[in-house]
Amino acid sequence: MVTSIASSGLFNERFFRNVLPIPASNTLELGQATPDFQLPDITNGTVVKLSDYRGKKPVLLAFTRIFTEKNYCPFCYPHIKSLNENYEQFQNRGIEVLMITSTNERQSQIVVKDLSLKMPLLSDPTCQVFRTYQVGQALGAPLPAQFVLDKQGKVSYKHLFSFLDHNAGVEKLLEQFK
Repeated sequence: MVTSIASSGLFNERFFRNVLPIPASNTLELGQATPDFQLPDITNGTVVKLSDYRGKKPVLLAFTRIFTEKNYCPFCYPHIKSLNENYEQFQNRGIEVLMITSTNERQSQIVVKDLSLKMPLLSDPTCQVFRTYQVGQALGAPLPAQFVLDKQGKVSYKHLFSFLDHNAGVEKLLEQFK
């Protein structure tokens, strides 16, 4: 359920750091290795380091926009649900889906429970990884983006947010792994 943005907790430090609109400016080229990062996985209670997947399996990095627990971006909410509903399709093909949010760990725990997430939800409340990947920001949160990484951790597809094309659909993402 998409809920109102005017809930308590929305106007926090993260909101004000991301309030100005900055368009996505990611310059990663196809075939280029992606920057490494380490974030807590709220779904599984572990820490995920992107480089741990290199040489082992392809990865979908799905940067998503969640304002606070129960306050989802109207463009991202259906995308999150679709990725979660199709998580097994990715897993069956040997692909890991890493969803990255800017909500803090407490908020992210509520999101995991609220949406019954099966896929890893990585918490990046400082937005450092969002900034490293230059996905842009507006109205209090980083913008969504998707990066398909091959087994060596190199970009084989990327989708950056635009008002005409918010998120790459599950079918489009799955076909990138053929």
